Amino acid sequence: MLFDNVLVTGGTGFVGKNLKKIRPNWVYASSRDYNLVDTAECARMYADIKPTAVIHLAGLVGGIKENNSYPADFLYKNISINTNVLHQAYEAGVTRVLSCLPTCAFPADQKAYPFDEKSLLHGIPEETNLPFAYAKRCLYIQSNSYRKQHGLNYSCFTSSNLYGPEDNFDSEKSHFVAALVEKLGNCNHGDQLEFWGTGKPMRQQLYVDDLVKAIPFLLQHHNTDCPLIVSPDENLSILRMIEIGLKICKKDVKITFNNELEGQHRKDGSNRMFLELVGGYKFTSFEEGFKKTYDWYKRGMRN
Repeated sequence: MLFDNVLVTGGTGFVGKNLKKIRPNWVYASSRDYNLVDTAECARMYADIKPTAVIHLAGLVGGIKENNSYPADFLYKNISINTNVLHQAYEAGVTRVLSCLPTCAFPADQKAYPFDEKSLLHGIPEETNLPFAYAKRCLYIQSNSYRKQHGLNYSCFTSSNLYGPEDNFDSEKSHFVAALVEKLGNCNHGDQLEFWGTGKPMRQQLYVDDLVKAIPFLLQHHNTDCPLIVSPDENLSILRMIEIGLKICKKDVKITFNNELEGQHRKDGSNRMFLELVGGYKFTSFEEGFKKTYDWYKRGMRN
């Protein structure tokens, strides 16, 4: 089914900005347009736009430090946004909603890696982002509840860690790759750079273009209750990613780790079901994606 009026929540966020480059005719709503924590504001959004489908990307997001500092905000605001977006979609007669989940919603302790979609609710998420993770689990449960009770095509996909142009490069609020780009872009030869943890945790880093190219396909073809995982095969340690960054920026700096807020050691998810659905997919390597992101960031600094 083709949708003639697609609404994207979080439209001026990281994914929304990149999605707009390939789907400029969709409607991109931001927090400046509508405060989705407020039920009346959310209802007004649906009345104004009258979408036939929704890509739900809106939410309060941040890095490990911000999640640790503001757990109540991450729980309350994300629970409120998700509850309002889905219920007001139902009230407005919208039959198709595709929502984005993070891999941190999955259990911290897995029997095997990479984990698959069936494990989402079978354990406790990592403590450092517990409120955020549970808010996103509720989004998944709410989507499936509306499927079951109301027969609506509300589904979710799960993205591994994202990075790329248009990311938030604020060192206090950013995720790891954006923080790495910011540090390397602003340091000088001989500087010492400190990072959280030990450098040992491993992460799948998904280049944002790889996700946004998949979203229109998922809107049309991902019509089940499975929290479909979109992730690359590559799974690198924090230290290895720093080494790749140093290679690309060609700077001689000393790296140290503070042994704090380590986060979970692994959270790599299987992309088998995603690849079966799309019929094969070429992901951007971390080295290539980091170079594109670093070059984009440096151009912005010069301008």
